[in-house]
Amino acid sequence: MTQKGQRINYLRHWRYYYDPPELMTIVKGDDTTQFHMGYYRDDPKEMPAFVAWSEASTNCLLIPKGENIFASIKIYIEEAMKGKSLSKTKGESMLSKLTSWATDKQLRLDTRTPSMKARDKKVVCKTFHGAGIVVPVDSNDVGYRPVPETPGDLKRMFKKIAEAESDAARLKAFDELQELITLVQFANDECDYGEGLELGLDLLSFGGDVFHKTILNMLTMAYQLLGRPEYGQVITAHLENRSKSVNNLSVIG
Repeated sequence: MTQKGQRINYLRHWRYYYDPPELMTIVKGDDTTQFHMGYYRDDPKEMPAFVAWSEASTNCLLIPKGENIFASIKIYIEEAMKGKSLSKTKGESMLSKLTSWATDKQLRLDTRTPSMKARDKKVVCKTFHGAGIVVPVDSNDVGYRPVPETPGDLKRMFKKIAEAESDAARLKAFDELQELITLVQFANDECDYGEGLELGLDLLSFGGDVFHKTILNMLTMAYQLLGRPEYGQVITAHLENRSKSVNNLSVIG
């Protein structure tokens, strides 16, 4: 399908600035906070692990809120009632209808379900966005090795690069990150593919155009090695037109 003579790339549809490829927006909120809900899948071939909430104008955090859209909407209604933005009468009526329908369809409405708790045990690291990553790790612990820096040290490293006052200063500051990139290459050679995924997603979550080339190279390689090439296509499309504005997030007008 084309629009104004250009082919529409649906991979970018309502993809907010900090959204990782694992997140697919299913509900958008107000444009001021850039609140949105999205299904989060560790692997594109799997069912969603949970619904995450995000406020992209504030930070990169992804907050798990239920296993499916119905549970997430239920939580949203309950929180709106507590915050007085939705009347008790209207809220209770909506909750009654939603709960009745979901129960009939045998859908779980828990904030955290057994499957979400089971996933938590498989998470190898939290990442900046907080939802963590899950990668295959065998009985010999091959599959993941941690990035050898604390989250705080990584953020300081990234900030130094992003806020460098000159190209020369940026190149010098980039030396530390280059050391980590080299370690990721070693990890890939030894089948610890999770390290590159972790570092690439942390760079995406930190933000900054200066990191886009590194993010693209690191994440497309990680997703290819992990057997998740679809996510490589998503990050490629995202970085081609990444924006903090909501004006062009809908690709269908």
